[in-house]
Amino acid sequence: MTVPSSDSVAERPAVGYALDGPVAWLTIDRPERRNALSAEVRAGLWAGLRRFRDDDGAAVLVLTGAGDKAFSAGGDLKEMAAETLRVPPPDWLPQLGRNIEIDKPVIAAVNGVAYAGGFLLAQYADLVVAAEHARFAITEVKVGRGTPWAAPLPYLLPPRVAMHLLLTGEPISARRACELGLVNEVVPADQLHAAAGDLARRIAANAPLSVRAAKKTVGLLARYPLEQALEVAERLWAPVYHSDDAQEGPRAFREGRPPVWKGH
Repeated sequence: MTVPSSDSVAERPAVGYALDGPVAWLTIDRPERRNALSAEVRAGLWAGLRRFRDDDGAAVLVLTGAGDKAFSAGGDLKEMAAETLRVPPPDWLPQLGRNIEIDKPVIAAVNGVAYAGGFLLAQYADLVVAAEHARFAITEVKVGRGTPWAAPLPYLLPPRVAMHLLLTGEPISARRACELGLVNEVVPADQLHAAAGDLARRIAANAPLSVRAAKKTVGLLARYPLEQALEVAERLWAPVYHSDDAQEGPRAFREGRPPVWKGH
């Protein structure tokens, strides 16, 4: 692999945003720093996620890292030490559903290590596709830092698995993460981009109102008792049932053609 010159590193943005049809790609582009979450990278993530949220041409986002070593190795410890950062502010890093609301699906394409803040980004994504060599770890206990963002982790993993990750700081493989339900699919590294893009396009081909309501439905039990969750779900899906798209789907099926979604 060719190491980029300092000039080329300085010239390119720390986080890139690109649209491929209905799929937006948000790429942390500091592979020479293991895609560490510097202030510049964090600002780029915020800007990219807001751009996706407001981009009517983008139906699904794929978040990934440049290179084949790291999705993100977490916070830039040298920068944090220089700034003597103590308690990170609530907006230090985007946390989907906590400090930024995006009703469209976000897929993490994990191309290497996802440690600490990198684990956070994967945890808060809606779906995760990982390369076979990817590793996941919550390493804060090894450097004396905190993980308040891990509070939802027992919703995704068995509590004792979450406890092991948090107390040891030790990594788990992509395969193990898939067995535990943290990862949806594991693929060879050279197929990661294609696999994540294919998943995104399959989702983007579906009725957009249904996709967005489905995303919100999945998290209801984490917020409400079952009876209340069902009531909220009924209200959530009512506009979908009353939409033009709810008539277009059956009509297209009857006429033997692909549906043309309007999103209303």
